[in-house]
Amino acid sequence: MKTLVFKSENESQTTRLGAALSKSLPNGTTVSLCGTLGAGKTRLVQAIAESSGVAPKTVVSPTFVLIQEYEGRRPIYHIDAYRLADEDEFLQLGPEEYFDGEGLTLVEWADRVEICMPRNRIEIHIKVTGETTREFQVIAKGRGFEAVMEELEASLREC
Repeated sequence: MKTLVFKSENESQTTRLGAALSKSLPNGTTVSLCGTLGAGKTRLVQAIAESSGVAPKTVVSPTFVLIQEYEGRRPIYHIDAYRLADEDEFLQLGPEEYFDGEGLTLVEWADRVEICMPRNRIEIHIKVTGETTREFQVIAKGRGFEAVMEELEASLREC
């Protein structure tokens, strides 16, 4: 299990992380996003989607619709588990279709449905460290992400 810590001083650095993730994550990757309300989960999804060719204004929190699908250079599936009662309600959404899809699947509040998440995934914990500062802990869970994490580190050094 490889971990990378990225400290963001402002929104433009969060955008930089999103661009690096978009570049590094292969199709079929599921990303679990965990953090408190207002931590920046949706903002990071916007940055990833924008770097994948999705118009930034179209990316909004799917809290009330639960799943948003965005088309760019590849599909982005944006799921929000915040308002779900339990894992059964999450499974009724059919997340396996997205997990096995051709694009990226980004799940906000994934810690609420952790048992339903794929074993092999990227997990990102976002910690608020100040008014505009955040700490992102990117964890490769399961197998097959060693090269992805190396590419992510290299992308962050380039930006």
